[in-house]
Amino acid sequence: MNASAPAASRVALRNADEFAAPVSGERHEIASAVGRLSYYSAGPQTESKWPPLLLIHSINAAGSAYEIRPLYEHYRQSRTVYALELPGFGHSERSKRTYSVRMMTDAILIAVREIQGIHGRGPIDALAVSLSCEFLARAATEMPLAFRSAALVSPTGFRSRDAAAKWRDGTRGMPWLHSLLEFPLWSKGFFRLLTSRAGIRYFLNKTWGSRDIDEGMLDYDYLTTHQPGAQHAPYYFVAGFLFSEDIARLYQSLTLPVWMSHGVRGDFVDYSNKTQVQNRPNWTIQVFPTGALPHFEAKAEFIAAYDAFLAGVSSQPPV
Repeated sequence: MNASAPAASRVALRNADEFAAPVSGERHEIASAVGRLSYYSAGPQTESKWPPLLLIHSINAAGSAYEIRPLYEHYRQSRTVYALELPGFGHSERSKRTYSVRMMTDAILIAVREIQGIHGRGPIDALAVSLSCEFLARAATEMPLAFRSAALVSPTGFRSRDAAAKWRDGTRGMPWLHSLLEFPLWSKGFFRLLTSRAGIRYFLNKTWGSRDIDEGMLDYDYLTTHQPGAQHAPYYFVAGFLFSEDIARLYQSLTLPVWMSHGVRGDFVDYSNKTQVQNRPNWTIQVFPTGALPHFEAKAEFIAAYDAFLAGVSSQPPV
């Protein structure tokens, strides 16, 4: 492993006077074309036989690296693991600007180049949650030699209604809705109402499909949504600008090993359109008796299944 980082933009931050970190390890920043990006890293003291693992949280009103915390804290014991905070979330830049599919995809590609600058040009493993699976899939099609495998946890784009969108370009963005949400008189106030403790608990109950949620996530969601500029990226999400119309075609174009997992409870259970990929030789699909975050509810089973998948992945990316 080459521990020296060629990117001059990398800054290690410790004991920063700001809100708490979602995971352990060291936080770094990248001054990039998509704004200031933040990521966490940690790993074992000795060299690992496994390539780096990049973890990417979901997109929602309270998206944060806390959503991949169980996996980050587990895998840091055996390999170098990275947790990226996407633009508009966590400690990354949250300024008022246009948040787009392109921006989110570019953030992942920038993080991958950063990781390869540290570890060499070998392919990495990557895992994303929910809507961020679409950005990871797009990144893998644009930079295929950089990825050894992609894990998609509760990915969007597999509902029955998504099948009809596979030959369209663009997004599902609704400019009128975004303008309404960002209207200065109520932009901040409405977001604070949406992200009250009661509001966050309501949405987490729907994510889990039960009231037995992770209370630590509730606390962190409240903390991260009450930072300056927290509403800007989520409003682009709510208005549909981060959902790609061509995602079905994109998923079908993936040639690297893909591990898809999802639960059966809560509001995120429509995966009827997964028939488009489930018979492809490079796709493995695992279903857990959980809500949309199986790595929280069934951590041991999730990790065992993911490890079994990784054990069968070649060390070389597809040509």
